[in-house]
Amino acid sequence: MANLSKNIEEQARALEEYKKRAAELEKIKRRFELLRAKLQGLTKFGLNVTVRNNRLVIQLPGDVLFDTGRVTLRNKGEEILAQVASVIRGDADLNNRQFQVAGHTDNQPLRAGIFKDNWGLSVMRAREVLAFLIKPATAKGGGLHPKNWSASGYGSLDPVASNDTAEGRQGNRRCELIVVPNVEEMLDLKTLLR
Repeated sequence: MANLSKNIEEQARALEEYKKRAAELEKIKRRFELLRAKLQGLTKFGLNVTVRNNRLVIQLPGDVLFDTGRVTLRNKGEEILAQVASVIRGDADLNNRQFQVAGHTDNQPLRAGIFKDNWGLSVMRAREVLAFLIKPATAKGGGLHPKNWSASGYGSLDPVASNDTAEGRQGNRRCELIVVPNVEEMLDLKTLLR
């Protein structure tokens, strides 16, 4: 009887833990869907909200943000980033999250320019996006808090498509705004998409 009683108690605790995790998963899923809905209007410019490598990612196409081989944001790129920043600022939970801006390129060698390789280009593009996002909104920037942001460059080392086609290379030239997961979110986020 004592073993049976102990077993029932353990099962009750396990069920409570399961319910708690299921509620956390549901909260994460709602946050993801809300972010996706808020950014839906920007998809016409190629913006995509997805889960990649177990992280919530806002993908921004490089050709919308930058001219080929350049690191200065295009006017259209600034407009899109300002809208993304507005969505982030308007969501208290999201605004307090840690983000990483990740720059990516295709695998084609750079033509003449100030960067000796794609890695340098990707780092500087990520830095340019970051600088815009944390610039005060009153100075025509994103107005996001700098303590929550970092930048990195991956060059051509993290492709999302094959570099064997022009379309694939275009998809690989991108900047991503990655929502860094909290400890409680360190679970398989892809399960949220089912």
